[in-house]
Amino acid sequence: MKRRDFVIKSSLAAAAVSSASPGFAYINKYVGSSAPIRIGVIGTGDRGGGLISVMKNIEGIEVAACCDIIPFRLANGMKRAGDSAKAYTDYRKLLEDKSIDAVLVATPFSTHAQIELDALAAGKHVYGEKTMAKGYDAVLDVVDAAQGNLVFQTGHQYHSSRLYTHVVDLIKDGKIGEITAFECQWNRSGNWRRPVPEPELERMINWRMYREYSGGLTAELCSHQIDFTNWVLGETPSQVFGTGGIDYWKDGRETFDNVHHLFSYPSGVEATFTCLTTNAKDDYQIKVMGDKGTIILDYVNGWFYPEGNYTKKRAEVDGVAGATIPWEAGKGIPFEFTHADPSKQALMDFRDAIKNNSKPISDLKTGANTAICVQMAIDSMLKNEVVKWNPKHSI
Repeated sequence: MKRRDFVIKSSLAAAAVSSASPGFAYINKYVGSSAPIRIGVIGTGDRGGGLISVMKNIEGIEVAACCDIIPFRLANGMKRAGDSAKAYTDYRKLLEDKSIDAVLVATPFSTHAQIELDALAAGKHVYGEKTMAKGYDAVLDVVDAAQGNLVFQTGHQYHSSRLYTHVVDLIKDGKIGEITAFECQWNRSGNWRRPVPEPELERMINWRMYREYSGGLTAELCSHQIDFTNWVLGETPSQVFGTGGIDYWKDGRETFDNVHHLFSYPSGVEATFTCLTTNAKDDYQIKVMGDKGTIILDYVNGWFYPEGNYTKKRAEVDGVAGATIPWEAGKGIPFEFTHADPSKQALMDFRDAIKNNSKPISDLKTGANTAICVQMAIDSMLKNEVVKWNPKHSI
């Protein structure tokens, strides 16, 4: 029996689209064309609504439709999209619109897989927000369904960041020597809740707090840095251990308010991932540590900190004797690198992949591997045990 025979257990997930996959090969109508790619946004909450505003400023993309089951969220999405966009409360109806070329899926985590499967069956290109899908079977079902000519991009936007791409190239060229460890964090100070105008909307709006719909902090935040670590190393972890708890926000939530993960990779590298909701010190940060130095990254900036004795003076820098090398206390030498906002760059990459019929940078395989790692980490926390990589999950 094919893995696709599964049902997502979520009251937020809709039934499958009845339309069958197109019975003809995909023909790229965008080659040599200046026509904009018409995108339907499914899920117009904070992330989906924010990306609508980003897409409005990207040449070659048109936000053609919005869909959400919460009225005020749909209204906000439509306000951003403009009068020419169509409004839907049922994503299946949006998928039936043959004028829509692609969809951006920004719904609750547990609904990603079914919507992505239905969109692919309807012949739409897919930008699936992170994390790609919830649960091993759902991830592998999406992988099975996306093996065609349609573009499937996973919304790990830092994978599209030109700064991050530059850093990965530097690391692979030996900038920090042999990699020995990663230290990653994404800390915030706040309860992570959204305001709820009506009590009956609690689970819809604050779905991140409930295990039925959510992977918690691991899926929503740590996943970006897990994706980056897999990318740099070119491998997936051999084993994962995670811990955490509901230790501060005693408000009825089911997902942890702090998580701590240790990933062990086959190459011998260890990586830690921490996410707090009680202390925002240093916010978002990745440290890639090697025997010749460390690279530190935040959202849009990077620094190189050399290992060992180091002077801030060189005999010659850019041909100027005795020039002072730029240096920031605690971080080192900043990268002077101009690049687009990662979310904007990711959407530009999605556009280009469709126009060129090419594989996106954050593709099906990288997204699936990260989603599997996320599930391993969640399983480890809930079972309080080390979870080893299952060869059956290799893409």
